Amino acid sequence: MKNAASTTTLTRQGVSLRGLTKDFGTGDATVHALRGVDLDIEPGELVVVLGPSGSGKTTLINIIGGIEPATAGQVTVAGEEIGDRKPADLSDFRREHVGFVFQFFNLIPTLTARENVEVIVELTGKGDKSKVPALLASVGLADRQGNFPSQLSGGEQQRVALARALATDPDLLLADEPTGALDLATGRQILSLLQDLHKDGRTVVLVTHNSSVAQIADRVVTVVDGIVTSVKTNKTPAPASKVTW
Repeated sequence: MKNAASTTTLTRQGVSLRGLTKDFGTGDATVHALRGVDLDIEPGELVVVLGPSGSGKTTLINIIGGIEPATAGQVTVAGEEIGDRKPADLSDFRREHVGFVFQFFNLIPTLTARENVEVIVELTGKGDKSKVPALLASVGLADRQGNFPSQLSGGEQQRVALARALATDPDLLLADEPTGALDLATGRQILSLLQDLHKDGRTVVLVTHNSSVAQIADRVVTVVDGIVTSVKTNKTPAPASKVTW
């Protein structure tokens, strides 16, 4: 969770996209994944990017998070233009600013829950290993820290993945279908945790194909065929406990 020392960073942690395009392949085989996207995400917002499979929504957050480069356009995150950065620079950017949560957890099977979180601190050189037990406790895993992924339920594994994403205290959290492999009750738990992080002032961008999940957002960005077709504001975002699918 954020503390007072993080406030300055958070106030800068917005996202601005202008004319963003992404192509895969060449010639007749070119796939236009994103087609001139313009989008602003305000610091501290919880934004849901909604769209069907293949719409370009995952490509969109991968570019925001510096995982892959855009073909053209301007990408500004935390006041920094990252669209033309070299891979090494993008790696530094991700380490300093971004946490990722994916649908299929991506935990290391030979490491315990605690070790799966600690290894990120070791690899990035950012964060504090001594805080990992408290971090796991904050996502409801105080008594499961010594368990291996195979000994954890899907929901517990996703909570480890969320703790891992938070271990470096990122300002921007990108979640790609974080409830896609979970049942309703467990999915609600993950959404509730994401809402809590958002209430702490962290910027959260959540990708989903599930329109019900969009109820928890401040704003819902709909992407179809690589184009933002609508941006809608939820006047009163629903609590995760009310989401159903």
